[in-house]
Amino acid sequence: MKKVTLGLFALSFAVESVACGHNSPGHAGGPSHTVVRPDSVKWGPPPPSLPPGCEVAILVGDPRKPGPYVLRAKLPDGYVIPPHWHPSDENLTVVQGAFLVGSGDKLDPSATEPMPAGSFCHLSAGMRHFGVAKGETVIQTHGIGPFEVNYVHPADDPRK
Repeated sequence: MKKVTLGLFALSFAVESVACGHNSPGHAGGPSHTVVRPDSVKWGPPPPSLPPGCEVAILVGDPRKPGPYVLRAKLPDGYVIPPHWHPSDENLTVVQGAFLVGSGDKLDPSATEPMPAGSFCHLSAGMRHFGVAKGETVIQTHGIGPFEVNYVHPADDPRK
């Protein structure tokens, strides 16, 4: 009985590893690991889908393409991301400063939840949400691309 149980455990571990991509060539950039130290982050202008004034750095992947990505955004104090939604899940971690997250179609800073450095938030695909930086803030977002921003109110879209 122990051999059968041990065998089933080993088989389930192997199946889970393959299903999660641990043995897949090229998964998340290949068989080697990636280290990005704070002093080596290469900041650049934001994509057209974000309001001007922030800086963005892509750590892994390409958020414009299908597949995993990790990006950071450096936001000045008071920076606002108006109500929007994404067609895929967004995972957000506050690296520095504080980020105020709210949900809904209307920007209401008084109805936000403060997220100090170290906080994590999962935002489901299609969920309407907005954010405000409190102090200079760095957020890290990761998910499965392509990463798209769809504004609830067309007038808020910086691409227009």
